Amino acid sequence: MLKPQNSATRELVNLDGLWSFAVDSERVGFDEQWQSQLLPSTLEAPVPASYNDLFVDPRIRDHVGWVWYQRTVRVPRGWDGQQIIVRVDSATHEGIVYVDDVRVAHHDTGGYTPFEADISTHVEPGAEFRLTIAVNNELSNVTIPPGEVTVDARGRRKQKYYHDFYNYAGLARSVWLAARPALHVSDVTVTTGYSGTNGAGATGSVDVATTLSGDGGDVRLTLRDADREVVARADGAHARLTIDDVTLWQPGAAYLYELTIEALDGGRLADEYTLPVGVRTVEVRGAEFLINGEPFRFTGFGRHEDTPVRGKGHDNAYLVHDFQLMGWMGANSFRTSHYPYAEEVMDFADRHGIVVIDEVAAVGLNLGVASGLFGTEAKRTFSPEYINDETQAVHKEHIRELVARDKNHPSVVMWSVANEPGSHEDGSREYFEPLVELTRELDPTRPVTFVNMMLAVAGQDKICDLFDVLCLNRYYGWYVDTGDLVSAEAGLEQELSQWQEMYGKPMIMTEYGADTMQGMHSVWDTPWTEEYQVALLDMFHRVHDRIPAMIGEHVWNFADFQTSAGIIRVDGNKKGVFTRDRKPKAAAHALRRRWTGGTA
Repeated sequence: MLKPQNSATRELVNLDGLWSFAVDSERVGFDEQWQSQLLPSTLEAPVPASYNDLFVDPRIRDHVGWVWYQRTVRVPRGWDGQQIIVRVDSATHEGIVYVDDVRVAHHDTGGYTPFEADISTHVEPGAEFRLTIAVNNELSNVTIPPGEVTVDARGRRKQKYYHDFYNYAGLARSVWLAARPALHVSDVTVTTGYSGTNGAGATGSVDVATTLSGDGGDVRLTLRDADREVVARADGAHARLTIDDVTLWQPGAAYLYELTIEALDGGRLADEYTLPVGVRTVEVRGAEFLINGEPFRFTGFGRHEDTPVRGKGHDNAYLVHDFQLMGWMGANSFRTSHYPYAEEVMDFADRHGIVVIDEVAAVGLNLGVASGLFGTEAKRTFSPEYINDETQAVHKEHIRELVARDKNHPSVVMWSVANEPGSHEDGSREYFEPLVELTRELDPTRPVTFVNMMLAVAGQDKICDLFDVLCLNRYYGWYVDTGDLVSAEAGLEQELSQWQEMYGKPMIMTEYGADTMQGMHSVWDTPWTEEYQVALLDMFHRVHDRIPAMIGEHVWNFADFQTSAGIIRVDGNKKGVFTRDRKPKAAAHALRRRWTGGTA
């Protein structure tokens, strides 16, 4: 799905701000048709933001079910004859959009990818309309991520979920009103390559596949360099543009060309869409991960979209500051754990040369781990009662929507189809093999991975041979051999050596770390202290450096983040090397020394 934009033929209005807000505690909103009236509430909520931490009423924070957003929107008077759309960048986890009394969109496949509705026949240029969006935060065994809604003895509905981060909900990203011509560019797929050496004199190629709305229309393509000089032109919906002496998109040294796609109607310009293009290649060869033919080593983090008050609400100030902190430490990459991030994040990574492992929201497909973490009954994960064929169909749609949204980002070098599933359990291969095939079919240009968890060790995991790169989450010294780093080091090296010997694939440690309370210190190896976090990371790094197939390390986590309440969490997960408000712990300085060779 192409992101709306302003161009010579398109216009865009941002609808962020304060909206009227109501919590449907009694589950009557649909029966009473709240979309047809002013919401029965005096509350207001900002968009974008999760709603959970905004208010002091615990019934709002802990609400399970639907909430309603509403505002008045005026259509610009110059939009006569245009296709008018409402676009919702995300609604966690299900969204229904109404224009006045009419339902125009329903997105029920997940809360982290965008959806839109053509409202042209329901609005008039120059006139106002009432825009209402209902958002549901419920998770079940057939949602991605999964969960379970229960009702206690007092009749209170409670949400159980199998992932270790807070189930923030609402309109956490922007909402837009946009206009485009009836004949318009509806989709573009760009793939790139080059011939010659990775340096001066190489010839770049940009293959473009364009889809136009409606019947007819011709396509004209123009490619410009960073100085806005035309470097290539071509005609046709499927065409190749060639760049002499191409400048490649490199990790840490981003270079973007600008592709202009014009839809022509009888030679007349009908629509114009521009797309940044980074020319680069990605390849797995043996135990190496190659970007532009050169071995690449991942340094960075698993992260979360998580900040105080906003929850998962996108915030450009935190975006800039977080990337500044990662650059200060020498981090060159991150994983979108455990869901697709806001498109602004991906655009920023494109512009600044940050490498991204892009992950769908498939976290919690492991009821064995959930039972241990949250004290629930152990269940068979892949079964008709829990993670079943219907779940798999929803999972496929998540993959389709992620690839459709992010396929043209040069920063995205790999797709991750799940985090820590029960890949040692019966039924896991039958569940995941079609997902891997689908991902490769949708995008044959990028490697595919999943993130393996500690119970599915080498020889017991049933699916890792399906993937190009082995991503491992390991917590030796924390959940295993707690406080005993000597035993932890021996166990970690033994296991990684076994993975390397059995599969010979590139490996990335996608999670490792220790919960740490800022300001807690000790002269001994005492868990929760800043010194222990540093010592544990140092131990992992010694082992990483002794395993040739280990081509990357992503510390868990960049910053502390909120989780559901529980006795194993102290106001959230404290494995961040920064506090939730981005104050550095000692580990941040230690990572900077490792990744930059600096002394600070």
